Amino acid sequence: MSPPSLATRLLTAIAPLALGLIALVTWEMAVRINHIPPYLLPGPWLVAQTLVKDWPVLLPALGVTLKITLVAFAAAVVSGLALAMLMAQSPWVEKSLYPYAIILQTLPIAAISPLIIIWLRNSTFLALVICAWIVALFPVISNTTLGLNSADANLQDLFRLYRASRWQTLRYLRLPSALPYFLAGLRISGGLALIGAVVAEFVAGSGGANSGLAYQILMASYNLEIPRMFAGLVLITCLGMGIFLVLSALSNALLRPWHESALPR
Repeated sequence: MSPPSLATRLLTAIAPLALGLIALVTWEMAVRINHIPPYLLPGPWLVAQTLVKDWPVLLPALGVTLKITLVAFAAAVVSGLALAMLMAQSPWVEKSLYPYAIILQTLPIAAISPLIIIWLRNSTFLALVICAWIVALFPVISNTTLGLNSADANLQDLFRLYRASRWQTLRYLRLPSALPYFLAGLRISGGLALIGAVVAEFVAGSGGANSGLAYQILMASYNLEIPRMFAGLVLITCLGMGIFLVLSALSNALLRPWHESALPR
């Protein structure tokens, strides 16, 4: 299959940008024409000005939220992969552990995060990381387990015929087969880690030098500084998009040489 032409690649990049620009212009015009006050709905231009003006405050908060997200995401990747590999070794192990993974997924993080923060009151950062980790863990476990169990049955028979060990089968057959599923789980987990970090920060409500973007948004809403609130939301959105793009690029780089899903269409 031939790679897409330059015109196709440019159109692919320009189309979403053009749509976003049209939406921003429409938003700005609606605010100006209807004389909507900034404490109800600020226009994009005012949000951009606020973002520049409050950048010295918002940038450290962005760093705190990013740190919580990355630590929780890394913990979810390592623990989720380890648990999936463990469950793939035996149907009985999977049946024993998988229900508890589902329980973690269904726990309302807004309800249990106050308990975690109380239990770990001497380390708010660790409490926030655990809250975000709980949210981000299940996609890694679920997708990786599915991938490990989706290895070609004929190839598994071939490995058994050649008397491959359990570790050799896992390393050379099941893990490569699970890689696309695992990478798809990472893209989901990265966004969920950010959501978990933001929700935990809202519940914790901890200020000071170690406060994240959620705290800045919370304070802005209390003080009716709605443009600043929107500026914080823009940063969280950009952070989430950045995480997704980085993980998508990683997925394409690892899968493009051999997997159908990453081939140009």
